[in-house]
Amino acid sequence: MSNRTFTMIKPDAMRNGHAGAILDQIIKAGFRIVALKQTKLSLDKAGEFYAVHKERPFYGELTQFMSSGVIIAAILEKDNAVADFRTLIGATNPAQAEEGTIRKKFATSLGENAVHGSDSDENAKIEGDFFFSGLEQF
Repeated sequence: MSNRTFTMIKPDAMRNGHAGAILDQIIKAGFRIVALKQTKLSLDKAGEFYAVHKERPFYGELTQFMSSGVIIAAILEKDNAVADFRTLIGATNPAQAEEGTIRKKFATSLGENAVHGSDSDENAKIEGDFFFSGLEQF
């Protein structure tokens, strides 16, 4: 079990002005931000990041959406980081997310669900390294 996870605040949450509130909720839940940047994914970079979903029917829509605006990428640290963050963000579909979770509060749909959260320790490392060099991770 790792003590780090990766997250992105997605273009919908950025456009809707929710970045500050989301970061505040993350910090109040006991996560320490060890790397943070605002950036914009090109369609190619979004495709590279989501390559695991390339054969799925939603891949094109996902990469279009993720390259449609600015995002915030972050590496977070806390004991049991991956599982605790998945609990904090809630179900992928905000209609099924628990009250108080980030997706319940800020997501607008299944496709525009405000935040990404790594689903495993291995993916947290891969995803964090996709956005941040070793010099950027403290």
